[in-house]
This record gives sequence, C-alpha cells and structure tokens, in this order.
Amino acid sequence: LLGANSPFFPLRLKANEPKELVSISQSEKITEPMHITAHRGVNSQAPENSLPAYKKAVELGYYSAECDIKLTSDNVWVLHHDPLLMGDFLKAGTVANTDFETLRTYKYASGADFMNYQDEKIPTLDEFLDVFVGSSTRPQIEIKNNNYDMLYTVVDAVRAKGLSKSAIIISFDYKQLQKIREYDSDIELWYLVYGITQNKIDKAKALGNCWLSADFSLNGAKSITLALSQGVGLSLWTVDSVKDAEKLYDLGVRYIETDRLCK
Repeated sequence: LLGANSPFFPLRLKANEPKELVSISQSEKITEPMHITAHRGVNSQAPENSLPAYKKAVELGYYSAECDIKLTSDNVWVLHHDPLLMGDFLKAGTVANTDFETLRTYKYASGADFMNYQDEKIPTLDEFLDVFVGSSTRPQIEIKNNNYDMLYTVVDAVRAKGLSKSAIIISFDYKQLQKIREYDSDIELWYLVYGITQNKIDKAKALGNCWLSADFSLNGAKSITLALSQGVGLSLWTVDSVKDAEKLYDLGVRYIETDRLCK
C-alpha cells in the first residue's frame, strides 16, 4: 500500500512549516567527523530540490547535497523528484511530458516555507551546479530518468563547471552508472540500493571509485559490516535522529543522508 508520504502517491502532501535542524554535535558518542548529505537540499527549511535548499546546505557546511534530475520533453535536465508535478506545483502532468519553458512558469505550491519562495523556479542542472562552485560542499546528482542517450550531458555539465573531482553521480540503475563510467573513468559514483548484498558490493567494486548508498531501514549490523569489511565506501539513507546516527557510528559508518540532521 502507498501512503501519503510515498513518492508514488499522486498528491504527496508535504509539510509547509519549516522544521528546526537537529545538530549531531550534541552527541557524546560521535567524536569523529560524521559526513552528512542534505537529502534534496535542506528541505526542512525550503522546498526540496529548490536552489534555496542547496544554498542553505552550502551555508551550513554540509558534506554534500543531493538532488534529483529529470529530462523535460525538450531534453533539459531539471531538478524534481516525484513522478507527477502535482505534489510540488499543483500542476497536472510530469516533467517528461512538459517543456522547459512551461515548467519555468510554475510556482512552488508545497514544501517547507514555500510561500516565501514564490519567485523561485524549477532549477536546471547547471543552476544547481553553480551553487557549489568554489564551496567545500559536494554536489550529489541522482539520475531519475530511464534515458541513457543523454547521460553524457550530465558528465559534460559537471566538467564545464570544474566539478569533476567534487561531484558525485548516483543512481539505482546500475546500467546508467556503467554508462557514466564509459564517459568518465574517475568521477565518483554511488550505487543506490535497498538491501546490501555481496552481489551489489561486487558490482560497485567493478565500476571503480563507486560507493554503495543503502536504505538505513533495511540494513542491520550484518550487512553494513559486510560492506565496510571489504573496503567499500558506504552511506546510509535516510537518517533523521541523533540516536540512529549514533547506532551507525558505532558500526563504523561515517556517511549518512538526512532530512533533519546537521553538524
């Protein structure tokens, strides 16, 4: 069953009131750096996948900030997560069947503090990358398209901004990551998975400079230790409490993705 919080729910209701971030510095257990990724930007303070959410991530010194990209009907990469436009903009249709010029006329109709961001437009990949130029925060790009022919343009955009050593490209689609690797032999990749298995560890290793990014709720000490013991970079999503961050820290995890936590 799909609840209202599911990304596949036709009208995914999103909280409009900004929420306070919770600092992991309050923890007495976490004594070494915990590298925190802002999931869809600092989406507790501004609409997810909006430029203000990423500017806040840079201002607050997050390790990285994750976005979702999709192609418009006229092949422009824009930032959007849900299958439908309804949840963010209260508009019918999808990114894939809407042209870029039309999308730019839409205003945010939900998300944290959205009423204060009515002049903001759906961002392009280039605009997203511009936020990170000259910063220590790493841009993390999740490909949410089934398209393979236009993946080279993602690599080209990263290179054009001088972010090849900083950017991270991530996907649930292993074939997409293979394609990215053909275009660039060095750029860091993260293979998104639900449960960690030996097969997925081996696939990540085969790509070279590829991490696993796994669902926190589906992985316990055994699977997490399996990955870490083999030297695979590992991040867990989505971790929203200091208590959960402490559990992962005790297991050796130093990279998490969050909607609520900060340094």
